[in-house]
Amino acid sequence: MNMTRDWEKIVRRMEQLLRLKSFPVAFRMLEDRADLGAIPFLRRLNKKVTLCQMITLARSFDWTVGAELEDFLGPTCASIIGLTEVPEINRDGTFRSIVWVKTRADAQRYEAAIPRLPLGKYQAVALAPLVYKPFEPDIVLIYANPAQMILLINALQFENYEVMQFSCVGESSCSDAIARCYLTGKPSLTIPCYGERRYGHAQDEDLVMALPPGDMEKVLRGLETLYRRGIRYPISFAGAELDLATAFPGSYGGLGMLEMVRGKDNRFLLGVTGGIATGKSTVVNMLKEKGAPVIDFDLLARRVVEPDKPAWKHIVAYFGEQVLQEDRTLDRKKLADIAFGDLEKRKKIEGFTHPEIYGEFIRELTEITTRTPEAIILVDIPLLIELNLQYLFHKLLVVYTPDEQQIRRLTARDGISRDEAFSRLKSQLPIDEKVGYADFVIRNEGSLEETRKQVDELWQKLLDLRKQGKQGTQP
Repeated sequence: MNMTRDWEKIVRRMEQLLRLKSFPVAFRMLEDRADLGAIPFLRRLNKKVTLCQMITLARSFDWTVGAELEDFLGPTCASIIGLTEVPEINRDGTFRSIVWVKTRADAQRYEAAIPRLPLGKYQAVALAPLVYKPFEPDIVLIYANPAQMILLINALQFENYEVMQFSCVGESSCSDAIARCYLTGKPSLTIPCYGERRYGHAQDEDLVMALPPGDMEKVLRGLETLYRRGIRYPISFAGAELDLATAFPGSYGGLGMLEMVRGKDNRFLLGVTGGIATGKSTVVNMLKEKGAPVIDFDLLARRVVEPDKPAWKHIVAYFGEQVLQEDRTLDRKKLADIAFGDLEKRKKIEGFTHPEIYGEFIRELTEITTRTPEAIILVDIPLLIELNLQYLFHKLLVVYTPDEQQIRRLTARDGISRDEAFSRLKSQLPIDEKVGYADFVIRNEGSLEETRKQVDELWQKLLDLRKQGKQGTQP
């Protein structure tokens, strides 16, 4: 059973971000029972089992297990995954009315509400820890506590947002996770039922979500981005009795800055970003020739660390004079070497410089808008998306070049090896991911004339949007 994804890499990173205590489970239905024999290390149990027992053996005991109809303890589990029909004693309401509902009429409604896989399509089922890449799953089962689950939901909703609707039939809740996910092709979250807790060892805090395999990469992208924005597990407590002004995500606290940046006039702010060697400066210069003033964050970053300025003083006090050159300017390469790969030191530098940079930004912006209240202003920020600043601008432009071309340009421009160029690219978000945030994209892999034509078209769109007062609408 060929793998379509690097499941080990995906699962290990997800385990890091969510700190899961049990394995995500690969779940696969087989149309031919003979296929069980092709799965490495699969165990056939020497007793009758329930589906929730099999899930626990995979997620907690680290086993790969499989079963066909004759292996199940009764028809309840087997009928949910389509291995047998629903018995008459269930259909007429007798079975559920023994314990779970008041009348047989209630039980009939109960039975009719349970999602089930189509009868006769499958002959067997296999489950295993997904991290071991045992087979390509039909769905993935993740068990987690409510705090982990809400972050999982946040991650799923990060791209192409939609409201997530979940259900619980009550007992036989495996149908809500497994069968519903199969039938709808959408993530399905539910509460493990009494039976799964008694016979399958689901813990008091456990919830379960079934995911289509294609959503696992989407989840991971969302979790990674939320992590960079400070949304992490475990969720730290701000304290019900405390002033929460400093505890909200940075962008929430930046709403005051948002008002200062966007102003109340007819200015139009275009955030511009790209990647290393995508040709962002070329595009910015073309737009500058058309009359757009430019605020360059790289220049601001250099300005705020000039000798004896506040950020310079903080950096020297923390790192020592070893980061200075003979003329007392910062040795930027030495500082970068110290901070590279050390998140704590990098955060320290950002803490010293970013407030000063933003102050310079507001000062330059005020000067421009005082002279020209209706200016189309380019704000050039290489790490705009990494710093989560896109919310400040009316629109976002990404200058795009395929990553392979970025590497070729970088090796030629800086005289470095391909491995060094690749390492530099890895320090930023992939350019393809940045494009997903963009309102406008300039593709800069062709000739200068092709790029200029795109810039001309973009400039006209910007003029039209400003004229219509539609800075906040989609292009």
